[in-house]
Amino acid sequence: MAASAPLAALLALSHDLGREDRGLAILGEGNASVRRDDGAFLVKASGSNLATLSARHVTACRFDGLLPLLDRKSAPLAAVDEALLAAREKASALKPSVEALFHAWLLTLPGVACVGHTHPVSVTGILCAGRGRLLAERCLFPDQAVCCGEAAVFVPYADPGLALAQAVRRATLAFRRRHAGVPRVILLENHGLIALGATPAAVLAATLMAEKAAQVFIAAAAARGGQLPRFLSPAQVRRIVARPDEHYRRRMLRIQD
Repeated sequence: MAASAPLAALLALSHDLGREDRGLAILGEGNASVRRDDGAFLVKASGSNLATLSARHVTACRFDGLLPLLDRKSAPLAAVDEALLAAREKASALKPSVEALFHAWLLTLPGVACVGHTHPVSVTGILCAGRGRLLAERCLFPDQAVCCGEAAVFVPYADPGLALAQAVRRATLAFRRRHAGVPRVILLENHGLIALGATPAAVLAATLMAEKAAQVFIAAAAARGGQLPRFLSPAQVRRIVARPDEHYRRRMLRIQD
């Protein structure tokens, strides 16, 4: 891969996630990352805008500068900031997002080369209404299962930074024990969404479909007079994700290798 390819991928993904008309992130919300190689990854700098992200607002960070921090029981904010700055490959680079901590760990998972974190309006609304775990564990329609997987990880609210990164790792490891696979979507209570995949297209597809699922959840609940939506059964979901034609469609959509 050419040295410029990870940067181009990160900029394209960021611009797609930051489009104002999609309502996924505004102002300085959200962040994205791409694994450059086994030693480092590129991540959006703190306070920059996804929609207008430029190379100047991208920081290369070393994995070994951040991953050990996740094994500490706790760390003051000053120590986290110091670690974020020390992890930069270039001292002149901007400070990486504090959420670079969970990006660093997620990018070590098998098959994950890209991560996008956003605050979609409908998803966040459900996460703030106490229904996030239900949204994570059940599917409403076939394309949700196709793009987002059989289920998503649900992470109870945690303070952004080290506590959130540790909570993401803990919940994702539990998910992998239950489902024997890597998730495509992680839902953060009262916060937002993380999508992960092998390509920017996979991350964008999971993000957009998760937001559609949240919109359908809200519409279905309203149509049923405030009752919960009618979900697909687990057997129906398993059948959908196992169908050869759906695997083919995922490859054509560039959301599966």
